Amino acid sequence: MKKIRSALISVSDKKNLIPLLKVLQKNKIKIISSGGTFEKIKNLKFKCVEVSNFTGFNEILGGRVKTLHPKIHAGILNKRNNKVHQNDLKRNHFENIDLVIVNFYPFEKTLKKTKKHSEIIENIDIGGPTMVRAAAKNYNDVTVITSSDYYDDLINELKKNKGSTSLKFRKKMSQNAFLETAYYDSVISKYLNKSSNVNFPQKKIIIGNLFEKLRYGENPHQESSIYTMSGELGLKKLNGKELSYNNFNDIFSALSISKSLPKNIGTVIVKHANPCGVSIKKDNLDSYKSALSCDPISAFGGIVSCNFKINLKLAKELKNIFLEVIIGNGFEKKALKVLKSKKNLRLIDATNFELTEDFKFNSMNNVILYQSQDQKNFTKKDFKIVSKKKPTKSQLENLLFGFNVCKFVKSNAIVLVNNKSTIGIGSGQPSRLDSCQIAINKMNKFGKNKGDIIAASDAFFPFVDGIEKLVQSGVSAIIQPKGSIRDKDIIKFANDTNTILVFSNTRHFKH
Repeated sequence: MKKIRSALISVSDKKNLIPLLKVLQKNKIKIISSGGTFEKIKNLKFKCVEVSNFTGFNEILGGRVKTLHPKIHAGILNKRNNKVHQNDLKRNHFENIDLVIVNFYPFEKTLKKTKKHSEIIENIDIGGPTMVRAAAKNYNDVTVITSSDYYDDLINELKKNKGSTSLKFRKKMSQNAFLETAYYDSVISKYLNKSSNVNFPQKKIIIGNLFEKLRYGENPHQESSIYTMSGELGLKKLNGKELSYNNFNDIFSALSISKSLPKNIGTVIVKHANPCGVSIKKDNLDSYKSALSCDPISAFGGIVSCNFKINLKLAKELKNIFLEVIIGNGFEKKALKVLKSKKNLRLIDATNFELTEDFKFNSMNNVILYQSQDQKNFTKKDFKIVSKKKPTKSQLENLLFGFNVCKFVKSNAIVLVNNKSTIGIGSGQPSRLDSCQIAINKMNKFGKNKGDIIAASDAFFPFVDGIEKLVQSGVSAIIQPKGSIRDKDIIKFANDTNTILVFSNTRHFKH
């Protein structure tokens, strides 16, 4: 146990100070503070010594230097059982500081409210992290608190131990403190790299705030948590059980497609992170029914993501099938009432969810694969009609829609489309020919093989057999990336069979 006789408090977040100050006062703990925190404590009618009076040195550089003083840091860093340290303190008339309560300038909040570089730089805290690191290093003798979230823990510790703290408590707070300084520095590093367009620095720091500890991972024997790099998900759960690892994985897959569709249009159905139905019909109910009819069997137990506000009419349809999650850009009150009748059904409001042009990573052992997201926006310059037969406006729209969906399907990916809706999807096969066959089988199984059928492929066809199979199934137009040594053979086959063929300059593997 270590008795606390003096505490240094310097906080940007000044909430919930009164209960803390009361317990410090009750235990006759001397309080030292600076700047705005000193004024706050005085206004709350508690005794406090200003840092400049404690050190005998006034703040300088407009407040940039306040606590960077030997009396402060020697008081924190000295080992209480080290004779050399204690002699140094006596010779310099320094005293111990047993408790450090510090949180930092709000750098992350500043990033959200301004793009002014000079203001952002001024919100990089120097003195705070320095004191925290010193106290955390010397946890054997010093207690450090870095967030108002830990005030209750400290209050209970002091009450339980009559003004003292245990080694176990100090060590736990030290761990929290180093997490806080590491995170704080990583946010600054990320900002400076981004401002200089450095995407792959020499050392990579992955930052995140624990959002929720999940029940388990992909399987019950795996542990799992979800972290957010921005502090929030942009998603609001309105009903249902807790979300699992697999739920989140599917939700993010569904949203990545939904948010790529035209504004307030489109329905996506996802199962095991793969779309099994997508439609961008303007009528929302038709859109859902078309997406569902692509593969109603796979949709069972899946996730539906609507890129629009869900109304009562659609809610009644959605209620008729077993779904794990329904996502919408809001829900009408009557729709919400209908869907909430299924108590386990998760309802997610994604109104505030936005896709960022950020990076993603995959990891194995001590290695991280890191890349930019595949969020390329298509323009006409990305495509070239290479067949003699040219697509109509409607066919071209369907080709582009199919190619966009293809981008989100696990490779090898084949997507069949009719009337702005998927009618067959083949995904995740080692053979592109197998993916073609699966997509065709889905189309034929659910009776959607009527009308003008187009096909999209996420990469080029290495042989003619793939597009031959598609054409034989009734496909009249195909879109694929260029790049095969047999591109000329593919074009010849398209011309020989009067098939429309469009090449993309970009491939879209998704592994």
